[in-house]
Amino acid sequence: MSSFTPQPADANCIATIRTLAADVVGKANSGHPGAPMGMAPVAHILFTRFFNANPKNSKWFNRDRFVLSNGHACALQYILLHLLGYKLSMDDLKAFRQLDSLTPGHPEAHHTDGIEVTTGPLGQGFANGVGLAMAQAHLAAVYNRDKYDLINNYTYVFTGDGCLMEGVASEAASVAGHLKLGNLVVIYDDNHISIDGDTAVAFTENVEQRFLSYGWQVLHVEDGDSDLAGIYDAIAAARLEKSKPTIIQLRTTIGYGSKQQGTHGVHGSPLKADDIQSLKSKFGFPPGQTFYVPEVTYETYRAVALRGAKLESAWTSLLAEYQKTYPKEHSELTRRIAGKLSEGWERNLPVYKPTDAAQASRKLSEIVLTAITPALPDLMGGSADLTGSNLTKVKGTVDFQHPSTGLGSYAGTYIRYGVREHGMGAIANGLSAYGGIVPFVATFMNFVSYAAGAVRLSALSKHQVIWVATHDSIGLGEDGPTHQPIETAVHLRAIPNLDFWRPADGNETSASYLVALQSTATPSILSLSRQNLPNLEGSTIERAARGGYVLHEVEAEDLTIVSSGSEVAIALEAASKLKAEGIKVRIVSLPCWSVFDRQDQQYRLSVLRNGAPILSLEALSTIGWQKYSHEQYGLPAWGASGPYQKVYEKFGITGTNIAVVSKKVIAFYKQNGGEVVSPLVKAL
Repeated sequence: MSSFTPQPADANCIATIRTLAADVVGKANSGHPGAPMGMAPVAHILFTRFFNANPKNSKWFNRDRFVLSNGHACALQYILLHLLGYKLSMDDLKAFRQLDSLTPGHPEAHHTDGIEVTTGPLGQGFANGVGLAMAQAHLAAVYNRDKYDLINNYTYVFTGDGCLMEGVASEAASVAGHLKLGNLVVIYDDNHISIDGDTAVAFTENVEQRFLSYGWQVLHVEDGDSDLAGIYDAIAAARLEKSKPTIIQLRTTIGYGSKQQGTHGVHGSPLKADDIQSLKSKFGFPPGQTFYVPEVTYETYRAVALRGAKLESAWTSLLAEYQKTYPKEHSELTRRIAGKLSEGWERNLPVYKPTDAAQASRKLSEIVLTAITPALPDLMGGSADLTGSNLTKVKGTVDFQHPSTGLGSYAGTYIRYGVREHGMGAIANGLSAYGGIVPFVATFMNFVSYAAGAVRLSALSKHQVIWVATHDSIGLGEDGPTHQPIETAVHLRAIPNLDFWRPADGNETSASYLVALQSTATPSILSLSRQNLPNLEGSTIERAARGGYVLHEVEAEDLTIVSSGSEVAIALEAASKLKAEGIKVRIVSLPCWSVFDRQDQQYRLSVLRNGAPILSLEALSTIGWQKYSHEQYGLPAWGASGPYQKVYEKFGITGTNIAVVSKKVIAFYKQNGGEVVSPLVKAL
């Protein structure tokens, strides 16, 4: 027997969403009206009967999280945000897809009030939802106490056929099933339509059997167009299942009410004017009136907002009571909610002297994590089945696992992602979006490429995700060109709002973590070596934290060599050989281009100064180094398989050969004559 109680306004509210979707897309003459019209009933039931949030404070920590993975349907989300009273006016709806509006073509976090994650590239939002659910499960396990159920929100995800076709969703769904995330409810808009037409042309798998095999609960609603009781009951049943995530397979008609309903014609194109008028007449709305919202619809959603405000008020009172009984936990939780790190954590960063033993920067990374983890419970991360190679598990940390497995607990901070790099990256974006957690993820540098879509969205969405990317060059040796990242760094360096670090020694590795952890709105990638690197004379955490600095200074130099990572020591070796011949060479270490670029011009020109040619050296593609050097030496093509020393010799990246190359550069510029101006000096 259904416990659903219909409300007189239900039909009006659903019709409002459908007609507004047609008007919003129609005025813009751009967008996707079909999915919002088809999903209007489930959206209405979810947000009026189940969803807990306070539109007047969209950042209330224990709010339910909503993700529109099929982000092209964002007209639906914008309409709901407007009706609920978030900071989104009717004028904002009318400015849909217009320049600088609050209603862009796909949902963008940190841009529109009430948007949790940026979606649009299909499947990403699905995986973000898994991360959001993991974050809730973890923080609840750490901070909830008897009578203090402080963190108990649900994560709801709308998804479509396209999302389920993307591999990233499959990876994340597999993780969610393994972790038994009972707080995750995915509603699948099963409308059988994609851009190419009926999904029969490309997507005929049994979705139910697939998700059952992942360990999910699968529920069905056969009439998503009008069976409000069925929708209600499915969501209610999903919330009752505590040991499995749930996917509700909701059969809908895309563009319901349109003359083109059920066809791909209504997927990504505005409805024609006569179709919109016919739609409104069908629902009893004034056919000639655009952006019409009956007062009863506003009243219904105002009541939902009022309920949310009361829920937050009760939660705030509970948090105050919690403080009295658990002052230490309260202090830590509220600090984390505020997005602040523990006071003085950076004092734990390791500091090195040149006499300290040479170590691989992946090992130096492990030493940093070991040193700072006790002071930073916010850190939560793991590896894509490369823990022993990435060196990311701190001794004594517990795995994040469902307690029934005996493998760990939800209070654990180490995540076993399995061989799922793309899913890992997108899940980490969800962990970051939830708040209170600084996620780190790890794999070989080359395999960050598998996760490129998630990395890009990290940067666009301002998610503080830290990538520990080891085996970062031909220095990995025997695994050969399939594993040696030649082009990866330049791709990642090209992404706006992403800090790509390639530290040369221990102090630079500590600096990379320092800046990465202080950069709350920027993801970072730490590109780390497999081979041992010496600790360098002249390196300090403070100097490296500026992204670039003079490691070895001389006056009246003949040449400056600028380098990063494992090649800095080779540049120093070349400089030493040249000094014996009376040739003066400065060495600049440039571990992070983007951080260096943010320094003032006077500082940057003091590092890469006028007066002598600058040669860059890196065992990767040379693309991009032209910004910082006059001449570039690196890899022209793929690497090779063999002991790493032999591979370096094969490509001429040795102190001896770089000394020869340096003399050629010096001779060329002396022969040409004239002043040598820093490559940083530009008109634009």
